[in-house]
Amino acid sequence: MGHDHDHLPSEIRHEKPLWWALGLTSTFLVVEVVGAFWTNSLALLSDAAHMATDTLALMIALVAVRLSRRPPDARRTYGYARLEALGAMINGAMLFVVAGYILWEAIGRFRQPQEIASTGMLVIAAVGLVINMISMRLLQAGSGESLNVKGAYLEVWADMLGSVAVIAGALLIQWTGWRPIDPILAVLIGLWVLPRTYVLMREAINVLLEGVPKGMDVARVRDRLSDHDAVLDVHDLHVWALASSTPALTAHIVMREGDDADRLRRELGDRLHDDFGIEHVTLQIEADHCGEACGQPSAGKDDDHAGHDHAGHDHAAADAQGHRGHVHR
Repeated sequence: MGHDHDHLPSEIRHEKPLWWALGLTSTFLVVEVVGAFWTNSLALLSDAAHMATDTLALMIALVAVRLSRRPPDARRTYGYARLEALGAMINGAMLFVVAGYILWEAIGRFRQPQEIASTGMLVIAAVGLVINMISMRLLQAGSGESLNVKGAYLEVWADMLGSVAVIAGALLIQWTGWRPIDPILAVLIGLWVLPRTYVLMREAINVLLEGVPKGMDVARVRDRLSDHDAVLDVHDLHVWALASSTPALTAHIVMREGDDADRLRRELGDRLHDDFGIEHVTLQIEADHCGEACGQPSAGKDDDHAGHDHAGHDHAAADAQGHRGHVHR
């Protein structure tokens, strides 16, 4: 049983573009916050809040990448992958507070519109648009390979739309002089941020609660395991996420008597990898000690253990326990 249960990625990719994007975004965030108070633009402040989400998303991605280099230890046998989810929770909580403040302030400005330095607002938003486009270019290559980078890329892409909205608002204020445009844009940007924040926190909570990974259908996983000729039953099936992009699975497999346990484990591991992208698989193969009757009444081989006595199986047949027949480094 000499498997190395290392649940860390084998390669660290696209870290340098993340650092560049973080440097550009965080620097402009400071400029935009100062500019928002200088121009008295709530829309610009709202866009700065969105820029803050970009900065936090990039920081979370970088922390996840850096910490993924740390191996598991005696206290954290899965390593530090879930710090990504904790960071996302902090990110989401801060965003709710900021978005709530902006919406509250916007209500006051609808009642008492204030003077806006539309020229300064326009210049700052235009610079923000350029920064976002550069960051998007830096992250584009990695967005197809890493979910961390993809999340940061989508954050920057959405913020680019916010910059476009602020530019349009500044031009409309210059042309029409209608000051309520500013709080209207602030509300629209705030309403854009809140649903995305909710989704972010929901996914983070799902990871922390060891929920089924997003897009994973447990019934399909069970069916794919069950339709192997050597499998009589599947039970104690658990699928969860070690991190947002790292699904894991454990299951007990009742094997038809006379089949090869190691071969079955490898073949099932390959199915899980090829069909569902699950790398971290632990399968316990149980010998069929009750004959064909074990598999007959289980009607789709549900997890109710119908048709066989769980306690009666030989759990000592754990020579087939482990990962997909290869060592994770």
